[in-house]
Amino acid sequence: MTDVSMVLETTGVLAGAGGLGYAKVRAPRVYWSLVGLPVTWGRFTFTYRSTMDVCGLTVQPSRMRAFLARNVARREVLPVPPKVRRVRGTSTGLRVTLRLPAGLEPADLMAASERLRHAWGVHSVTIAETKPGYVELRMTGYDVLRQVRMPRGARSEGLAVPVALREDGTAFVRDYRQVPMALTLGANSSGKSVYQRNLIKGLARLPVALVGIDCKRGVEHSAYAPRLSALVTTPDDSAALLDVLVGEMESRFDLLSAHGVSDMWDLPERLRPVPVVVLVDEVAELFLISSKKDEERRERIVTALIRLAQMARAVGIYLEVCGQRFGSELGKGATMLRAQLTGRVVHRVNDKQTAEMGLADVAPDAVAAASLIPAERPGTAVAADSSGGWAKIRTPHTSRDEAKAACREFAHLVPDLPALDRFRPHVPADAPETGPSLVKPRPVTE
Repeated sequence: MTDVSMVLETTGVLAGAGGLGYAKVRAPRVYWSLVGLPVTWGRFTFTYRSTMDVCGLTVQPSRMRAFLARNVARREVLPVPPKVRRVRGTSTGLRVTLRLPAGLEPADLMAASERLRHAWGVHSVTIAETKPGYVELRMTGYDVLRQVRMPRGARSEGLAVPVALREDGTAFVRDYRQVPMALTLGANSSGKSVYQRNLIKGLARLPVALVGIDCKRGVEHSAYAPRLSALVTTPDDSAALLDVLVGEMESRFDLLSAHGVSDMWDLPERLRPVPVVVLVDEVAELFLISSKKDEERRERIVTALIRLAQMARAVGIYLEVCGQRFGSELGKGATMLRAQLTGRVVHRVNDKQTAEMGLADVAPDAVAAASLIPAERPGTAVAADSSGGWAKIRTPHTSRDEAKAACREFAHLVPDLPALDRFRPHVPADAPETGPSLVKPRPVTE
């Protein structure tokens, strides 16, 4: 009987260990909740002070505190680490709110994030400033970008669309109110098109006008025609459409001036024009010319794009520009336009210079991360903006059919914009599905 019990106990232990090993690979959230979170929480609790000390994240105590420690408590005066205000576990990691002592700033913790990651045995550590004097350590227990699962609460609302997952387990949100103009770069098969599909799928359900500029004869945007207010597929048509958008921008400025406001969102809701998002699929096609006679058209396009990028935010017209490269070699006006595109998302690129085009002027530290994105991880990118902060993100896979279905489902939300009517794409009626014939055949007799 004792031997049987020992065998059962051994079998149970082996089965449990095997189950945990399987969960670690196939269900990392389960493994983290059962094993990783308790272990990491305990390691953080017991080693916090010593880790902060060796990482140089402590400061000398105030004179009053040193006097009390020396004369009242009769103990050695020790350096002071940031005060732990809150610790909470999540399904992907650990969140710790810290109160910074005088003499430390968030940049000090950011510089030591790699050392903290190794000290506590987690996949990554990112620092986010929540308010003056407070930061949040976001520790991720495993590689959340390996199998992308968007947070449950991530949904499109207002002018904000969650399009990807950050490395710290939070959603990367494309918010046009905060970052009105953006540039997305990436090589072929890097996931740039999937990023755009996620964006269009999220925008389709919002009360906005979508304008597509796809000079690859519409191979990308034509599938989204039911939800588009305008679609052009050649450089000549693009020039005409951009001229119309500039005219729409000027008429909206007249509306703001008549009501004494400087922003569209300050208008009463009944007078507020509908927001317009302009999606440019391959920006290089708008800059390249094959002969001298195309120079005038190129100048029109570049001038219109720069004007929209500089001023259109106030009247609710936003640019979403995509391309493989976007540098000075495209010609006059390219770098000026790029400087107006605040948001930057860089997928895998073919050379370091392309990563520098997208990131060097807003977040120089992110260039190296963008240059190391592996080819076997399509959809992975580095997102940055003019604040200097950046994060590694990955877009969940969305098929072309899923984005197309969303555009058909919300086709009734296409707003009425008379200025864009002549650019409205033709949407063929759905053909009836084939099925069994209801006509009963009758034999023909002579």
